[in-house]
Amino acid sequence: MPRVLSAFFILLFAISSRAAEKPNIVFILADDMGYGDLKAFNPESRIPTPHLDEFARSGICLTDAHSGGSTCKPSRYALLTGRFAARKNNFNDNFPIIAEDRATVASMLRNNGYRTAMVGKWHLGFDRKAKRSQDGSKRLDFDYSLPLTGGPADRGFDFFFGMHASLDIQPYFYIRNRGATKPASNTVEASTSVGGKEGWNRIQGAFWRAGKIAPDFKFEEVTPRFADEACGVIESHDKNKPLFLYLALPSPHTPWLPAKKFLGKSGVGMYGDFVMTVDGIVGQVLASLNKVGMRQNTLVMFSSDNGPVWYQKDVEKFGHRSVGPLRGIKGSAWEGGHRVPFIARWPGRIPAGSRNDRTIAFADVFATAAEAAGQKTIGKGAGEDSVSFLPTLLCPDQKQEPRTPILHAGQVIRDGDWKLINTKGSRGFGADRSKTYSIALYNLKDDLSEQNNLASAMPEKVERLRKKLSQVMEGSDR
Repeated sequence: MPRVLSAFFILLFAISSRAAEKPNIVFILADDMGYGDLKAFNPESRIPTPHLDEFARSGICLTDAHSGGSTCKPSRYALLTGRFAARKNNFNDNFPIIAEDRATVASMLRNNGYRTAMVGKWHLGFDRKAKRSQDGSKRLDFDYSLPLTGGPADRGFDFFFGMHASLDIQPYFYIRNRGATKPASNTVEASTSVGGKEGWNRIQGAFWRAGKIAPDFKFEEVTPRFADEACGVIESHDKNKPLFLYLALPSPHTPWLPAKKFLGKSGVGMYGDFVMTVDGIVGQVLASLNKVGMRQNTLVMFSSDNGPVWYQKDVEKFGHRSVGPLRGIKGSAWEGGHRVPFIARWPGRIPAGSRNDRTIAFADVFATAAEAAGQKTIGKGAGEDSVSFLPTLLCPDQKQEPRTPILHAGQVIRDGDWKLINTKGSRGFGADRSKTYSIALYNLKDDLSEQNNLASAMPEKVERLRKKLSQVMEGSDR
């Protein structure tokens, strides 16, 4: 065989071998970050985010991406299970929210030969075997003498370091795999300062609730501690196996506790400074991938679990729209509650600097990860609402089939440019609670800010979307 031809076949074999190699997958989830906080999605953002800006330039921005809900637990459920959160009737985290026999992204990837690790905020429940909490709430206490079961270590993750819920929900303690690093044996008072003169309300600023706290738990250290743990997972990884790392940051959710080097740097108060802290952590994680030579064959995705807690008064004071052109904030059926920034990078596979406006939802991460790992089909009863968007990532200019996701606890359905809000409530933290809203129909192509309700003018369209919603939701179980 001529030398030139031989070299050609060697090159072809190397390319095909690389293509067959399973990529590492890293998913970084911010908490309560708005669609408009990043310049990649809102050029008028006032918050400097150099690492996420560069990340966006080196990958793809999905501009019509939606979390699993407009609050924490539904989003995380959809992300990990590949199911619309509306299929789950009970989000009481006194108990495991993900059923024991339910496949997760982690268990699916582990079955495909991955080492699976999670760092950060779980918020999907554990088996709490102790008596009712002494704080008078309906929450059950943890029994620290027993293994903490029903959490990440029992839902597909080989390793877990994190906490049970948000950083403002007691008890405050770290969990490693199935055990507390130290019991929450001390007591902490509620935060008395929510931002000094900046005028935040009671669930903004440096806010946390009174409760039990472990002696090794300090609020301001949690976010950087999770970053260090995540980097430790990457830098100690045995490259004989591909890695799946899920880093669920507790920030920029309250308490807003930015790193000292970012204090006063954003021009958007404590919140903007905390977003800068998240940006710094993304840079830290990406640097760890570079350090150990994992950059090239790692699919990294970044998003947020829902919209921000950012009111009109904050927009007026700081000149920053945390949701960009959208309407609504956290908790809202409007776009600002569940449309989230979504960036993905896979060097050499995802075209750098690309953008795509295909509608995707968190439930789709399951099938996307499966396809990236080389799993051609998803078994019956697993990820039933998940549709892979890997073709969109790899070929963003190629037309893809439209997506019809169910959003916001089953009260919102998208169908192309059309959106139906099938409820008279749920307009979010910033809405007038005394007001009853109307069923709403919007054409988002012409009306992204959802100002022109077409429901009364197009009743037949409303009914068609209601029927679609009902058809998708048939057979919902647990």
